[in-house]
Amino acid sequence: MARLDTKIKLYAKANGVNSVDFLTDVIVEQPAGEVAVIKTWNISGLDEPTADQLASYETAGNTAETLAGVLNKRKKEYPSIVDQLDKIYHSGIDEWKKVIKKVKDDNPKS
Repeated sequence: MARLDTKIKLYAKANGVNSVDFLTDVIVEQPAGEVAVIKTWNISGLDEPTADQLASYETAGNTAETLAGVLNKRKKEYPSIVDQLDKIYHSGIDEWKKVIKKVKDDNPKS
């Protein structure tokens, strides 16, 4: 199940708002043991989404969250820039490409 903040970001982007500040634009509240809800909506010119509107972003939200997880895992597994440059210098670009390809193959986007 996609998180509420993810669905809000997708809703906003679909309506021309490219970034949402969750400290000032939208405040989400999740009381213990309950579902997260929008507590405050301060995006000028954009109506607060209904539950049905947010639900329509469930699949896209799941896709976005899965992709973000894969990209985050790749980021952690890539060698440091210093190590990558060292690999290129000592072993050549083709060997460097093998290292990068392995990380990508181990963590496919889909």
